[in-house]
Amino acid sequence: MDSMCRVVVIGGGYAGVMAANRLQGSGEADVTLVNPRPKFVERIRLHQLAVDNDDAVEDYATILNPDVELVVDAAERIVAADRRVILASGETVDYDYLVYAVGSTGEVPVAVLGAAEHAYPISELEQAQRLRDRLSVLARSAPVVVVGAGLTGIETASELAEAGRDVTLVSNAIAPTLSKPGRRSVARQLAKRGVTMVDGPGAAVTAVAADHVELADGSVLPSEVTVWTAGFGVPRLAATSGLTTDSLGRLLTDETLTSVDDARIIATGDAAAPSGMPFRMSCQAGLPLGAQAGDTVLARWQDMPPTDVSVPMYAQCISVGRDGGTVQLQRSDDTPRNIYVGGRAGALIKERVCRQTLQWMRAEARKPGSYTMLKGPERTGIAAHHIPSAS
Repeated sequence: MDSMCRVVVIGGGYAGVMAANRLQGSGEADVTLVNPRPKFVERIRLHQLAVDNDDAVEDYATILNPDVELVVDAAERIVAADRRVILASGETVDYDYLVYAVGSTGEVPVAVLGAAEHAYPISELEQAQRLRDRLSVLARSAPVVVVGAGLTGIETASELAEAGRDVTLVSNAIAPTLSKPGRRSVARQLAKRGVTMVDGPGAAVTAVAADHVELADGSVLPSEVTVWTAGFGVPRLAATSGLTTDSLGRLLTDETLTSVDDARIIATGDAAAPSGMPFRMSCQAGLPLGAQAGDTVLARWQDMPPTDVSVPMYAQCISVGRDGGTVQLQRSDDTPRNIYVGGRAGALIKERVCRQTLQWMRAEARKPGSYTMLKGPERTGIAAHHIPSAS
C-alpha cells in the first residue's frame, strides 16, 4: 500500500468540498476534486440570483484546501473494476478511494404537458441564470407562477414578490414539512409580500403553456414565467456505471456511506441513500455527511472499522424575502416541533446560517477535524448490507 491514499471526489458542492478538505488535511490523502464548474455554487442562494441580488457563487480558493487538485470537468463513467473515472474531456483519473458527491437537481416532469418546454427550474446555477435573464426582459407587472411550495418554492416566490413581481404560488400544500404554527408563519409573510397562494387537491398543475398554467380543478392561471420547484432528481452517473441505486438514482450504501457494491466507493450528500433511507436534501445534512465520508475513507485506508452515519436535523431555515423568514425547530429525527422563529429574527438566523456554512468549510480547509458533528438519533429499521472487501 502506498503511503498516501489517492482519493477522487466527484462533485464540488457542500458535501464534496467538506469531504475533500477533511481528507486533504489529514496528511494521509492526495485529493482530486472533479467538478464541471470552476466556482462553488451557493445553492441556497439561487433564488437570490434569480432576482439579481446575489451571484450565488464563491471562488474555490476561499473554501477549498489549496493542496486539493481541482479538475474542471464532468465525470462520464466510473469504472469500479479498474478504480478509474472517465471524464467528459476523455481524460481519466485513477483512485484508491472514490467519494461520490454529485448532489441533486430539480426535475420538470415530462408527464405534465408543456412543462419541459415552458417551465423554468431553479436548482442549478445555469437554470437560475436563465430565469434571471428571462425576468430581466419582462415587465414587472407580468404574472409569474411558482409551482411547488416547499422551501425552494417559498423562497423563490417571496424573493420575486419582494422585487415587485406579481406572483402566484401553486401547490397541494404550503410548507408541508413544517408544523402548523410554522406553516401559518410562512403564509402570513407570503401574504404580506403580496404572494397569491393557490393550494389544495385541485392545485396540481396539469399543463404549462407560454402564457398560462392549467390546474387539475380546471382553473387557468396567467403566467408569463412559470418557475418549477416541485421536482427532485439525482444525476444518473452511478446507475449508468453499473452501481446499485435507489429509485431516484441515489447510490445505495450501508450506514458508513460505503457502496453496497464496492468498498472503495463512498457516497455522500444528496446522492447517497444509506440503507435506502436518505437524509433530507439540505446543506445542514451535506456538511456532516461530507465529513463522515472523509472519515470513512480514512478509516478504511487505515484498516479500521468506520463508524455509522449520524446526522441530527435540528431546524429548517426558510427566508421569506430579505427581511423575513421562518426557522422551524425540529426534533433530532427531523420531525417538526410546534416551535418556530419568524419574521425579522427568522431572516437574521437564516442569513447567519448561509454565511456560517461557508465559514465551516473554510475552517475545515485550514484545520482538518475542526468541523465536529453532533450525534443524531439512532436509525432504526436499517437493513444490513454486505460490503465487499476493499482489497
